[in-house]
Amino acid sequence: MLKRGAILGAVLFAAAGLMSCAVAPPTEPAAVPAPQPVPVPPPPAAPLDAPIQRGIARWWPADWAELPGFEADALLQAAPALAAGCQRNLRAWVEVCARLAAAPPADDAAARAFLRAHLQPFRVTSADGVADGLITGYYEPQLTARRQRDARHRVPLYALPEVLRDRREPWLTRREMETQRGAQRLLAEHAIAWLADPLDALVLQIQGSGRLQITEADGRVSMVRLGYAGHNGHPYRSVGRWLIDQGELPADGVSWPAIKAWARANPSRIDEMLWVNPRMVFFREEPLPDPAVGPRGAMGVPLTPGRSIAVDPRSVPYGSWVWIDTTEPLSSTPLQRLVTAQDTGSAITGAVRADYFWGWGDEAEQQAGRMKQPLRLWVLWPRGVTPPP
Repeated sequence: MLKRGAILGAVLFAAAGLMSCAVAPPTEPAAVPAPQPVPVPPPPAAPLDAPIQRGIARWWPADWAELPGFEADALLQAAPALAAGCQRNLRAWVEVCARLAAAPPADDAAARAFLRAHLQPFRVTSADGVADGLITGYYEPQLTARRQRDARHRVPLYALPEVLRDRREPWLTRREMETQRGAQRLLAEHAIAWLADPLDALVLQIQGSGRLQITEADGRVSMVRLGYAGHNGHPYRSVGRWLIDQGELPADGVSWPAIKAWARANPSRIDEMLWVNPRMVFFREEPLPDPAVGPRGAMGVPLTPGRSIAVDPRSVPYGSWVWIDTTEPLSSTPLQRLVTAQDTGSAITGAVRADYFWGWGDEAEQQAGRMKQPLRLWVLWPRGVTPPP
């Protein structure tokens, strides 16, 4: 999906623009125009060398030469993510998408020229000017499941029960849901599928969506997607933090492989660990007609492996094109590329903070689980468009 050539990139760029730029036909003017107020001139634009206060962040105008690795990125590989964003018809990006439709870049050099011509880079810092932040990774789990509970598959995944659909205050905790008979009877009616490993269920809940290779009651096997539907109103508590506090894992040694290894060595304490996190996430089942299409992020568009990130929208608006400067997981190998802000998460907070979408499958799981790298980022914003406050 990310390695297709320039022709596909051009087509996707063009399609994005065409889908974003539908305009309503003009209406007939009134026979006698109503009096119009005298327009008030807008305030003068800030000088290009002055920072812009944007939510919890400051955006500092930058030069393209400041973006590490800008000349080396295979920019057309970002075409699917940018095309998905253009479909949302966000006001700030309509003109940029229209220009892409009119003159789609044929290669990476043309794409670089397009970015320079139509976008302005802004270095993102915290409100007090700190430019260094953190990037982690996430992925879409792919798990095997059963439609019916059996001796091995005893961990349920639930649809959102009616009692929570319009509820604003917290409901039962994870522990209460798993130990109170009344809650178990109520939730049994909402079981979507059953897993064998409770840690797989926790991973699915933390990631917010996933794929299930599910065996139906009649033996048929199908692939479905579970999307996020809601939670029980309690805050997420980190099981990794609990293991550190208990002295079970070192502070610099927490990863999903390490947590799973601890669970295998301590099967009698798994519930104790899981109940530290009171939050329970519920899902909705969705068809998966095209396995090459990613899950939908908070922006409402499918995520693209390696080119979509989750951000704190108080710092970076959804749909923004972003340049990241970081490294590969557990490595000093540069990871410098064009991505787009299409998702968020409860743990993704701060001005210079991102979560990098790796995709799905074993390699994506390994890379996401190891990623905790320093980050610098730039928002590439349309020229002449004022960023939202």
